[in-house]
Amino acid sequence: MKHFLSLRDFSKEELLEIVDLAICIKNEAKKGEHIPYMEGKTLAMIFEKNSTRTRVSFEAGIYQLGGIGLFLSGKDLQLGRGEPIRDTARVISSMCDMVMIRTYEQEKIEEFAKFSKAPVINGLTDLYHPVQLMADYMTMVELGRDKNPVVAYIGDGNNMANSWLNLAGKLGFEIRIASPKGYEPLEWVVQQAEGYAKASGAKIVVTNDPKEAAKGATVLTTDVWTSMGQEEEYQKRLNDFDGFIIDEALMALADKDAIFLHCLPAHRGEEVSEGVLEGAQSHVWQEAENRLHVQKGIMVWLEKHKRQ
Repeated sequence: MKHFLSLRDFSKEELLEIVDLAICIKNEAKKGEHIPYMEGKTLAMIFEKNSTRTRVSFEAGIYQLGGIGLFLSGKDLQLGRGEPIRDTARVISSMCDMVMIRTYEQEKIEEFAKFSKAPVINGLTDLYHPVQLMADYMTMVELGRDKNPVVAYIGDGNNMANSWLNLAGKLGFEIRIASPKGYEPLEWVVQQAEGYAKASGAKIVVTNDPKEAAKGATVLTTDVWTSMGQEEEYQKRLNDFDGFIIDEALMALADKDAIFLHCLPAHRGEEVSEGVLEGAQSHVWQEAENRLHVQKGIMVWLEKHKRQ
């Protein structure tokens, strides 16, 4: 049985198949055709980390597919009172057809999946954010920016940077990660992407120079400098990330037809300027909507491959 825990668990062909399926489902929905691919199915949505986009997109998505979503916060579960993850996994997966988890530790979601009878989807961990990267790549495909792309990720070497490294390594495009010293992606994640690149032809670049990363790039993207749980580091990070804002000057170094993406929420004036976020090259609202559609594609694909 397949789970959706990280992009490294999938082949290039499988990732592209999911994106194609998501675009097909989106096109059907835009024509008013909400086909009940998951009629009568129940999605358990476990949130140990709060979210706007993840909750709305999964809850609306399973509903549009003919199923129902159950929102479960950490306070609603015995997990918060010390019940072993394996026990919770066995119980919830015996009652629900699919499980989405948004939590802190990747190890927690991996253990849940190990004991689950139902497919498990990673809605975000501190290590990876694979559903967001699928929405990002779907947006690139729709905009025709998937042909030999050069992606420049400017910012914290966090779960988004790790997931960009996974995706580039698997699909075979150039990824440039520009982070301040001390904030680079995990070395083993970089090495793993370089390993994938030997087969896919990807080019992996990690630098401390945002201008070097942006030069000639076809996609510029970023994330907040201070993630959930790092609030006490806010002022230090603000100082350390000085010069890493994606503003009009940095966009001018990119390809003239480059697009800007952001997983949101955005902090205007920090990681991105108001002018770039609201400008003609920004496609963040299309990207945000695509969370809904790509997650529907992921759920339908997992349901289809449940017994394989």
